[in-house]
Amino acid sequence: MQKQPQPLLKISKMKKYYPIKGGFLQRVQGHVKAVENVTIDVYEGETLGVVGESGCGKSTFGRAVLRLEPLTEGSIQFKGEEIGMLPESKLKKYKRQMQMIFQDPYASLNPRQRIGDALEEAFIIHTSLSKKERKEKVNSLLEEVGLKPEHYDRYPHEFSGGQRQRIGIARAIALNPSFIVCDEAVSALDVSVQAQVIKLLKDLQDKHQLTYMFISHDLGVVRHISDRVLVMYLGNTAELAPADRIYENPLHPYTKALLSAIPRPIPGRKRKRVKLEGDLPNPANPPKGCAFHTRCPLATGQCKEEKPVWREVEENHFVACHEV
Repeated sequence: MQKQPQPLLKISKMKKYYPIKGGFLQRVQGHVKAVENVTIDVYEGETLGVVGESGCGKSTFGRAVLRLEPLTEGSIQFKGEEIGMLPESKLKKYKRQMQMIFQDPYASLNPRQRIGDALEEAFIIHTSLSKKERKEKVNSLLEEVGLKPEHYDRYPHEFSGGQRQRIGIARAIALNPSFIVCDEAVSALDVSVQAQVIKLLKDLQDKHQLTYMFISHDLGVVRHISDRVLVMYLGNTAELAPADRIYENPLHPYTKALLSAIPRPIPGRKRKRVKLEGDLPNPANPPKGCAFHTRCPLATGQCKEEKPVWREVEENHFVACHEV
């Protein structure tokens, strides 16, 4: 019997609001609701894809999970320990187990710092290794991500975009973490380089038993790498299901619209495009009821007044929609 994977992360009722201040005294006049009441488990060894339009809250969600952003409300349990509301001073031991690969591989590196020094920082902060041991570790990391030890003394501008992202990956795996958030990790790269980096990520996942949260707006890439896919809209969870199921049988109208926009280069076969009217609503003043009802072709009076419940409609397939 196959062993049931255990939740590495249990996220419950997570909220992340940003205050809007104004007036002479800069008083709080409202809030941008970037993440609204998200509840989800992330299982050991899986890749959870997170998709949605720009501004839907997916990057903020990833940063909040890593506690790079303080939560407004909610709970995060990492390996059974509550870290959601821990003060910064007590997060150090967890941060070495939870890392991030950033979208821009150039902006995430200090242009005045040699690559070797940038990769050594993690060992300086979290270990007591000697200078010689740190350099050996860094050289080993460079080789593991497809670079060479002689790259140790070079600066970021001397590398291509794909090579810089490999450096970002090396930095993320330096301390042997168990969980990595990949925030648009391949969106700034050419298609051929994207394939190489995705293969590297999958190889490292198998080798180190890593768990990924892969955030992207490219649904084709997400399907290729993900075990499950979470669809977000205006900070809310819209749908969650295994990747194959969500691509073959999406239930939420928003998911159907997203998937209909994927190019399908098959001669003689056409996909009916679902066009959404209007723009993403203002997260500082979200619509009443279902957040998607202002653009939904199936919206009813109930959708305008009542927020749908996040529920499991079939095994491992969750959706928040009155019409499903």
